[in-house]
Amino acid sequence: MSTAPSIYVGIGGWNFEPWRQTFYPPDLPAARELEWASRQLPAIEINSTYYSSQKPSTFAKWRDATPEGFVFSVKASRFATNRSVLAEAGESVQRFVESGIAELGTKLGPIVWQFAPTKRFDAADFGAFLALLPKSVAGLPLRHALDVRHESFRCEAYLALARQHGAATVFTESDDYPPIADITGDFVYSRVMRTQSELSEGVPAATLDALAACAQSWRNGDEPAGLPRVGAPAPALAKARDVFMFFISGAKERAPAAAMALMRRL
Repeated sequence: MSTAPSIYVGIGGWNFEPWRQTFYPPDLPAARELEWASRQLPAIEINSTYYSSQKPSTFAKWRDATPEGFVFSVKASRFATNRSVLAEAGESVQRFVESGIAELGTKLGPIVWQFAPTKRFDAADFGAFLALLPKSVAGLPLRHALDVRHESFRCEAYLALARQHGAATVFTESDDYPPIADITGDFVYSRVMRTQSELSEGVPAATLDALAACAQSWRNGDEPAGLPRVGAPAPALAKARDVFMFFISGAKERAPAAAMALMRRL
């Protein structure tokens, strides 16, 4: 990744049949979809790793298909997060981290740890899980983003734990999951899940303007006003921070158009 703080706007995955009509050129071979998508947008969130392991050679192939400066965020295995006792996830965490993600090299962005909507916050158990997350793999520093989806995480105790371990909290723009816009790490990770099929750019122009302003404010080390926080805004950092903003779910066929429309504003 770039050493200068940047805003990475992207989508989830690159294989989605409706994108053959709304995103990809009609004559593009399916095998070149990643190559093409990675030259339209600076980031992609890999979701397949949540469901099953990938080979190191697959990560290397994805790395080689994308240009310099491109970034993959990687969703961690569900076997590490979908369990009743998170403190017992050590083997699953290690297996995922050592599965080959290091093959992405400098294109490795944050790891997203997604928890079930039914998973309630338990300070002792969640703190034990965070202690299992490694700081690096094969010499590459790791950055962790926590996608917590239960209302019980909207508390000061959770924020304190996430900050203690330097993990970012995913800010989800959705009707289904509680929003937590509090800054808990040294980067910001946002997932926008409100795209609409009837809009050519997926979201209204005013919303895109607001998202651009938020991304720039976060990148500059500030915190945008008016967001749904649990606690008071954290003190502004003296340095800027990376921002990752992905258009996920919603009317997925419009996600690339929304991402590119946001990029034009940035």
